[in-house]
Amino acid sequence: MARRAEEQSQLQLVEREEIDDEEDLFEAIDKLTSHGINAGDVKKLQDAGIFTCNGLMMHTKKNLTGIKGLSEAKVDKICEAAEKIVNFGYITGSDVLLRRKSVVRITTGSQALDELLGGGIETLAITEAFGEFRSGKTQLAHTLCVSTQLPTNMKGGNGKVAYIDTEGTFRPDRIVPIAERFGMDPGAVLDNIIYARAYTYEHQYNLLLGLAAKMSEEPFRLLIVDSVIALFRVDFTGRGELADRQQKLAQMLSRLIKIAEEFNVAVYMTNQVIADPGGGVFISDPKKPAGGHVLAHAATIRLMFRKGKGEQRVCKVFDAPNLPEAEAISFLHHINLVTDQKQQTKLCLQKIHITQLGNTELPSMSLTETRISDNSRRYCRCKGLTRGSGCYSAAYHFV
Repeated sequence: MARRAEEQSQLQLVEREEIDDEEDLFEAIDKLTSHGINAGDVKKLQDAGIFTCNGLMMHTKKNLTGIKGLSEAKVDKICEAAEKIVNFGYITGSDVLLRRKSVVRITTGSQALDELLGGGIETLAITEAFGEFRSGKTQLAHTLCVSTQLPTNMKGGNGKVAYIDTEGTFRPDRIVPIAERFGMDPGAVLDNIIYARAYTYEHQYNLLLGLAAKMSEEPFRLLIVDSVIALFRVDFTGRGELADRQQKLAQMLSRLIKIAEEFNVAVYMTNQVIADPGGGVFISDPKKPAGGHVLAHAATIRLMFRKGKGEQRVCKVFDAPNLPEAEAISFLHHINLVTDQKQQTKLCLQKIHITQLGNTELPSMSLTETRISDNSRRYCRCKGLTRGSGCYSAAYHFV
């Protein structure tokens, strides 16, 4: 028991430590004043949502001149000063490889899924998860809200989380058992998640603009948008507005990748699916991700979630620049357990891979009243779990 308590204490949320020899990920916009830029003009940039020189270079001069009080001459002078602070020109492949070392991979909580993704959800990139309802997209988002706050030596991001909810599916009470699984304080975990409910696509975009101020001051490692396309499908109707919708969607996706690269955060966004009547009779599941080619080109890594047989959930790498095409299977179990003290407890085992179940060491419990599927029974027999006196005895991993 003492050892178990010690291990749990090591899993508590730790404060981010500043490393002296670590290169700054971005240059603050205040440094422009040392290059001859008026402090009033810097304040105007901050009011427009630009808080870093890196972010400044990601804006066109047309957008900058649209800021009230900045003329073309001032914008040219500001851009010249920013170019002296940050290098946005050519660099060698070795330099790119060196920069890639700053990428942080955040565990998904599933060993099989982490192996599929090469270590987890990575920063400096957009990871899109698409699939039909109840396929596990939002549940993975909730798990990432917790695992992102783990220390980096435990495959976490050691940072805060920003959550933009467009469908009203965020549940803080779901965060509590996940935090307890990782041995973390649920209250501290919830305090490190900033949440916003978006109701229109314009509101959604404005929420992204307001993130720059927070991310320039606090250590964020994950931005979740659940889902990215829902409000666009509501606010734009018909083919007559399709071109305008895709243009607005492209602008929002561009803002997401700029946030990822500017602040070294991971962007995890969920996407819906649409029916594909032209898929043909030979396709068993004629569905495709919404958003068209605009969203397909913007996402760095695309994951397809689908329901498997019974309790199975399958994740497949649909598109990635550096990952092979492969699948990972998880199980969703709902089991009623009765302890030796006859105290009935309903526990939910969620998104646990078979290999993790086999390696888990927890006290055995007697299943006197069970509601398990045929897949679960076959799994118990496969693992050599005996059935005696009408009950199973097994060790389970609770989430």
